[in-house]
Amino acid sequence: MTAANQPYSEPDPRGFWDDPAGALVRRTVTVDRTVSESFAKHLEPVAPAGLALLAVGGYGRRELFPFSDVDLLLLIEKQGVPERMRGAISAFLQSLWDAGLRVSHSVRTPVDCSALDEQNIELSISLLDQRFLAGDRGLHAKLDLAMARYLDRQGSALAGHLCRMVRDRHAKHGGSIYQLEPNIKEAPGGLRDYQLIAWLKKLRDARHNAPAREDDTPDLIPARDFLFGLRTYLHQRARRDSNTLTFELQDEIAELFATSPAVWMRRYYSSARGIAREALRAIETVDEQSSSLLVQFRDWRSRVSNTEFHVSRERVYFRAPQRLEHDPGMALRLFEFVGRHGMHLALETVRRLDQHSAALSHYFASPPAPLWPGFKAILATPHCALALNAMHETGALAALLPEWGPVECLVIRDFYHRYTVDEHTLRAIRILEDLRTPKDPGWKRVAGLYSEIDRLDLVMFALLFHDLGKSLKEGLAHVGASAELAASAMERLGMPEEDRRVVIALIEHHLALSSVMNSRDLEDPSTAPFIAAKVGTLEILKQLTVLTFADISAVNPSAMSPWRLEQLWRVYLLGYNELTRELESDRIHEGGVEKAGMEEFLEGFPVRYLRKHSAAEIEAHFQLEQRSRERGVAVDIHRENGFYALTLVARDRPALLSAIAGAMAGFGMNILRAEGFANRGGIILDTFVFEDPHHTLELNPTEVDRLRLTLERVTLGRLDVKELLRSRPAPAPPTKKARVAPAVSFDSRVSEVATLIEVVAEDRPGLLYALTSAIASTGANIDVVLIDTRAHKAIDVFYVTADGKKLSAAQQAEMKEKLLKACAP
Repeated sequence: MTAANQPYSEPDPRGFWDDPAGALVRRTVTVDRTVSESFAKHLEPVAPAGLALLAVGGYGRRELFPFSDVDLLLLIEKQGVPERMRGAISAFLQSLWDAGLRVSHSVRTPVDCSALDEQNIELSISLLDQRFLAGDRGLHAKLDLAMARYLDRQGSALAGHLCRMVRDRHAKHGGSIYQLEPNIKEAPGGLRDYQLIAWLKKLRDARHNAPAREDDTPDLIPARDFLFGLRTYLHQRARRDSNTLTFELQDEIAELFATSPAVWMRRYYSSARGIAREALRAIETVDEQSSSLLVQFRDWRSRVSNTEFHVSRERVYFRAPQRLEHDPGMALRLFEFVGRHGMHLALETVRRLDQHSAALSHYFASPPAPLWPGFKAILATPHCALALNAMHETGALAALLPEWGPVECLVIRDFYHRYTVDEHTLRAIRILEDLRTPKDPGWKRVAGLYSEIDRLDLVMFALLFHDLGKSLKEGLAHVGASAELAASAMERLGMPEEDRRVVIALIEHHLALSSVMNSRDLEDPSTAPFIAAKVGTLEILKQLTVLTFADISAVNPSAMSPWRLEQLWRVYLLGYNELTRELESDRIHEGGVEKAGMEEFLEGFPVRYLRKHSAAEIEAHFQLEQRSRERGVAVDIHRENGFYALTLVARDRPALLSAIAGAMAGFGMNILRAEGFANRGGIILDTFVFEDPHHTLELNPTEVDRLRLTLERVTLGRLDVKELLRSRPAPAPPTKKARVAPAVSFDSRVSEVATLIEVVAEDRPGLLYALTSAIASTGANIDVVLIDTRAHKAIDVFYVTADGKKLSAAQQAEMKEKLLKACAP
């Protein structure tokens, strides 16, 4: 038996859990005795003065784990170890190794110890925990005096270095406490973070000449003791300095305590979370004190305060927290404020939310009005991930969405995911949000798709629920369970039916693209139709692509490799080409409906029309077609989701789409998206989503009727569109960085009967009119159109024929010249 393992071993493998801190102190006392005896034997005879022995680091703190290093510092009067001492030091260290101790030592002078060495910050940190063991007490007193002066002078710099080291350490260990096999010492929320809190307090006290305190974070002592016991077990189990809590060890410990690994790990995450929060607060305090520029910036940011919330030093406070009792809805507005401005909650705000948790839970369970508008506003903010994380940390997310609670700290072991279900989900949302400003050049293509999605709130909601079924079902069965949980939540929140359909589709198919990547030959001709059948529409394909990107990227840091990203993009292109090809080639021949006239109306529409529109929408379109028979045209305009929707049914004629687009531009409307369909009988159904930038329709309701009448007259050829456009003022151009160079491309392979033309250009009023007029001027016919506008970028896709055939090379050259000319301002 050796001093390294016998004196502090517990006969019962669970014994040290009852008093883990005491077990560490008992080992420290035993090692102190061994070290002091060896010092007296080997060093004291040759150096009765001018030499002191100190315990530093974990040994100095009396936190000596079974296989931790015993960190010693030999303090000498001046530089250079005398010849007579060298052999004695070697004999001293050898005796400790022979006793089974893992010794780490250094030899320093008081001057060495009281100088900031940026290449050896660890020395200064270890000295924060220094403790006298043996030797010259007078020399040790000199060190104490030198250290006091040093910390008073350099304490702020040392704290800054320490915080930077912590950030690097956190990044190296995944930046999250919710890892499935965590390093309980180095990972966020681990013992290093607990030590960080103590170190920063010592540095703060030294700068303010405050008396030293043993511990002023008593709330963290249970968490600390839990980690003390856990690390002791890991050391004893491995018989070495081992700090990784593997799945195997989780099983062993859970069995030891007669519980399940999942339940036991939740206790670990709870302990780590408390330590991580306090460590973050300590770091932020250092940041605030170390940068006057940062303080000035934060003071400037405080201008975003409003009547409900006040901002101070980048933290959000309630102005009147007592209002929460009779207005719990203020909590949702608080999180929207966080998401809109990207600021964290103050500790006081978190405390107030906790005080009113019962009122919030009651409000969310029985709201006086649907909660979806408030939650949608949060999901649509630029810092949605920060807002959701704040809701998660304060318990508000589980109160609003009871379905969320069961996945908090939930471990699913598949040896692929690195994080718990809740952390994986929130991480995926953060990654999705990062697509706004992608740092990785490889992300730019996916970021382009992200910028084209106009209902990001639905994608965020789908991501939030995509894995919640894992608390109920294992394997692929979780997908259906997740969809059921989402359906229940959406009904409770009061989400519109159309939005629910999109969310359910995203959840039900959130594994579809990754499944294709992993299990299908992308060169097989059957793969593209398979993808198209799964996703149904281009909109869902785009949403699923960015959702899949975020989902895979959040599995572990290396999951979305360049190769896998390339495979995902190939899958997207296969689906895109197939869906756009079928726009023209796959058409409805039998409506499959019993209503008189409905089959005739649907005959010839592309198959995707049925996929894109609900039965209620198809019925509304049919009724509109019935109305059009009397006057030759029927127009419906209504507002939805902050935009306007226009549906027009009429008999087709040359350049009709161009005329409609021109009328909209002449009226001052900004077209965001458009689709055009034509049936076998020559009836066209054009749908537009547009915005009213000058609020003309909102402020003057009668203008809706005038716009409707204008569109009817233009459709019937009774009004010249060019006259409408002459009075349209030219808009201010975008900034130079936002300019979009026009590009026109042709593809005759994606459709059996038509040529696809894609135009990417800088958007402007009348652009669609100019493009469709250019196509019509060549004598070609637009069979299908897909218009999408995001910010200043317009992406317009046309399926075009000439005399019922695809465009020839000469026709493409002529049309390209005219389209590029039409793109010019």
